[in-house]
Amino acid sequence: MELFQYTAHQLQNLLKDKEVSAVDITKAVLARMDAVEGDVKAYITQTQDSALEQAKAVDAKIQRGEVISPLAGIPGAIKDNICTLGIKTTCASKILADFVPPYNATVMEKLGQDTVFVGKANLDEFAMGGSTENSGFYPSRNPWDLTTVPGGSSGGSAAAVAAGEAIWSLGSDTGGSIRQPAAYTGLVGLKPTYGRVSRYGLVAFASSLDQIGPITRDVTDCAHVMNAIAGYDAKDSTSIKVDVPDYTKALVNNIKGLKIGLPKEYFVAGMDPEVEKAIRNAIDQLVALGAELTEISMPHTEYALSAYYLIAPAEASSNLARYDGVGFGYRAAGNDIVDMYKKTRSQAFGTEVKRRIMLGTYALSSGYYDAYYLRALKVRTLVKQDFDRAFEKVDVLITPTAPTTAFKVGEKSSDPLAMYLQDVCTIPVNLAGVPGISIPCGFANGLPIGMQIIGKPLDEETIIRTAYTFEQNNDYHKRFAPLGEVK
Repeated sequence: MELFQYTAHQLQNLLKDKEVSAVDITKAVLARMDAVEGDVKAYITQTQDSALEQAKAVDAKIQRGEVISPLAGIPGAIKDNICTLGIKTTCASKILADFVPPYNATVMEKLGQDTVFVGKANLDEFAMGGSTENSGFYPSRNPWDLTTVPGGSSGGSAAAVAAGEAIWSLGSDTGGSIRQPAAYTGLVGLKPTYGRVSRYGLVAFASSLDQIGPITRDVTDCAHVMNAIAGYDAKDSTSIKVDVPDYTKALVNNIKGLKIGLPKEYFVAGMDPEVEKAIRNAIDQLVALGAELTEISMPHTEYALSAYYLIAPAEASSNLARYDGVGFGYRAAGNDIVDMYKKTRSQAFGTEVKRRIMLGTYALSSGYYDAYYLRALKVRTLVKQDFDRAFEKVDVLITPTAPTTAFKVGEKSSDPLAMYLQDVCTIPVNLAGVPGISIPCGFANGLPIGMQIIGKPLDEETIIRTAYTFEQNNDYHKRFAPLGEVK
């Protein structure tokens, strides 16, 4: 096995035993980037020089006998909608193509100086999309099959880890944008409880839905990243002021007595039969390992998608109003200020972003607010109440992460509704604000299948324990994308 194929915790052990150096690991990942990035296109900005300097600093600490953090010296990728001091943060949009933030996002500060960053990962523009085809620069590709998408909007973050161009990454999840790419690329992706991880420095798409979270090779790495980034932040008014547990203590291979709920509404029409088969086989395994299964009903699930595509665009319409060519970002020449506004936004925003801004503005406009936006908020409450009732009976819910495996590049780009339907299993989790994790549970036609485990608010520990138990009794997480064999 090459160094770029190891997990973060395996590499950390090698570092502590001085069998390899942080520079060795970083050079291996950078060489991998040089070899495959032309095919995968996981990154918008690469930071190879600064990554090597960070690695050298970690090695110096180890030589001095200093204690290092679990992610120290382990190369990671950061989604390019998370602000990085002195490094371009574009949101994959031409309107921010040259924007360099004057500050770090809180998660960057929490990760600290010892963490090696190799680049800013590609995404759907302003995180609006499910395939990374809406990037203002170029689409990313799925390392399992370069003719397919890596998912979105955190497609670059997932593709980088799956291809060995990073050992771990950060993404953001507004309606499934961590979990769905993780499912498509055979990785672990966790969307924390809303408010568990600070959003300060995350460029806003839909502020009541956005959350930052990890994409990793296995559940152990996921727990380590969560330990690094979770916690209260006074700079984020939606941050929850509660103690953060040590998530690595949830890495227990035991789910005896765990109550699993199987919501029948998540096995939707049009679901790939191979996906459903893999999920049901995984559930059978969990039951064999001691879990108790209960089929439940969450009747408002069918309305979640519609509610989301009113709430999220409405919030996007408000958040993206700041990109007008005046304060920062791209500015077009115009005959007057109104003409400049119009040309700036017309030229620099992509089709999907314009679609959502227009939909959101319409939903918030006079005469339509009550009919659309307010009604969508009421539906959101009903969806949350479904979860509340379910968790009175069970500890976790299990569903598919996506109804299909990764689809072909270009297959759904001309049909926005078909693209939106890929989020049907993940969106309710964001509306309810509860945590969810996707882990690999099978393959269909050589492409990974993801299983979603949903937990109670602030109970990431139970979904991590469930995911870890399943993982330890299977080997899906040990399989590496065949791109590694081709190159």
